[in-house]
Parts: sequence; C-alpha cells; structure tokens
Amino acid sequence: MLNFATVGTGWITESFIQAAQESKDLRLAGVYSRSDEKAKKLAETYHAQHYYTNIEELACNPEIDVVYIASPNSVHFSQTLVFLKNKKHVICEKPIFSNMTEWEEAYRTAEENGVYLLEAIRNIHTPNFKILKDHLHMAGKVRSTMLSYIQYSSRYDLFLKGEEPNVFSTRYSGGALVDLGVYPLFLAVALFGEPEKAAYHPVLLRNGVDGSGTLVLSYDGFVCTILCSKVSHSMLPCEIHGEKGTFVLEDAAPISEITFYDSHTKEAQVLSVEQEAKDMVYECKDFARIIETKDTDEYKSLKNLSKAVLRITEEVRRENGIVFGVEE
Repeated sequence: MLNFATVGTGWITESFIQAAQESKDLRLAGVYSRSDEKAKKLAETYHAQHYYTNIEELACNPEIDVVYIASPNSVHFSQTLVFLKNKKHVICEKPIFSNMTEWEEAYRTAEENGVYLLEAIRNIHTPNFKILKDHLHMAGKVRSTMLSYIQYSSRYDLFLKGEEPNVFSTRYSGGALVDLGVYPLFLAVALFGEPEKAAYHPVLLRNGVDGSGTLVLSYDGFVCTILCSKVSHSMLPCEIHGEKGTFVLEDAAPISEITFYDSHTKEAQVLSVEQEAKDMVYECKDFARIIETKDTDEYKSLKNLSKAVLRITEEVRRENGIVFGVEE
C-alpha cells in the first residue's frame, strides 16, 4: 500500500481521500494547507499522522510516496515541481497545468527523478467508460457527437456580487472550459483520438474568463460538439450518433448510464453497470497499480491523453484572447 499526502482542503480533496480509503490501495499519511487550522482539522478527520503548512517539509517526508494536488489551477505547476524534485509521485487534479510549457517541464522533471505524474480525471477510469469504449463499434461509422457538462456553480453567485472566485478568474487559470469542459473533452479524445481541428466559441464574463462556451472538434467524417457552462444548468444527456445506432449517456462525468439505440430495430439496450458512489475510487486503484507495477504502457497512454487535451484547451483559449495570469 502506498502512503499519500494531499494538498488542498476543499470538497474534492475530501472526496479523493474517501475514495482512496475505499480503494484500500492508498493510505493517507499527511495533509497540507496554508491554514494551520484547516490542515489540523483535515488530518484529525481522516486520521492522518502528519499535517503541514510548509510544502517543502511535506515534500521531504520520506514516509510519503505519492502526493495528490487539488489546489487552485494556477499553482499546480509550481507545487508539482516541488514534489517531483523530491522524488514523490504526483497525482494532480484536472486541469493538470495552465499550458504546454508547464506540461513539458513537469514531465521532464518527473522522468529525471524516476517518478510518475498523473492527471486526476475520474470519468475515463470508470467501468462504464471502458464498456462504452469496448462497444463503440456497435454504432458503426460515427457521424456526430454531442457531449456536455453544464452545471451552475454556486460561486457564480459570488461573482455576480462583485467577487472573483478562483474558478471565475484568469488569474487562477479558471473558466468553464478548463474546469468542466475537460470532462467531455477527455471523453472525446479517449474515444476518437485527437481532432483534426478545434474551435472554441466562449461566452466571456466581465473579467475575460469564459463562463460558458461551445467547443467544436472536427474529425474525419464527423464533428463532436462539446457544451460547457458554469453559469447555467442543463438536463440534456450526451449522445454519440453512428450509422447503425446511437449511444445515450446520462452524463459525461460520472458516466452513470449508457443506453444503445439500434437505428434499424429501434431496440434499446442498457450497457452500463452500477458503479461505486465514490467513483474516484477507480482512478485511485488505477494510479496505485500503475505506480506499484511500473506499468509504463498505461502511464504513457494517460500521459499522451493529458497532453492532447491540454494542447487543445490552450490553443482554443489563446485564439479567443483568454490569457491566464501565469502567462502575463
């Protein structure tokens, strides 16, 4: 079993800790926060032996094998480097970095220090994603795809009051595309590969961040349209349309239900299975296995997937004049 520590004290960190405990592959050994009070409380809640307000002290702890980072997007890179240089494996919450310059340096540092760097993106590690990928051929030639993640953020209420929460700030590398759009984008690239072209049509808010947007991925013979938003809500399912049939997904993340509709017989076939409520357990298991067995093939596959997604988001973001604080 691997000992892991966390950076960040938000709900996503607690979700990862709970999933890790459920996986029985990762043992919580330490937590970090800039706030002594928050670090101590999180450590006590989940029985971690150590808590830190100094990130270098955490990085130097020889008992820690892996660090899970769930801090604001803009500091993912600097914090990741600290741990990689101290030969800690890193699991960094999506979006892994702000741009490809950071990505290249971080992965080079990981290789130089003989450790793994993994992006936490839970939907592509689930049983239902694997079922979808294995059965994609049932649709025949794909002709169009509509994927979405449209979820109203309570932090938008704060934004409307004049505040600037991290997820609605270019200073913190936020925005709808990198926060929510990456879920369907990972899904698309994992299923269909890299697109020939990508174009983003954002709805920009007062500070230049995208509150919502439409990402169009052009493939040979079909177009994948991705809708993302943090300023509205939708009950639309995701769909993959082929010449032989259509897949309907309840959501892009988590992929809770998959139904295939045959275009000729009109019959509906439910393909999905019931998944763990804490669906991050699947990525916890995958990451622990990759690290412990040194599964370089799977690691390279996930690395290339992260690279492709970040390259797309950076390219379309820059085309629309969305510049992050770390790039100014």
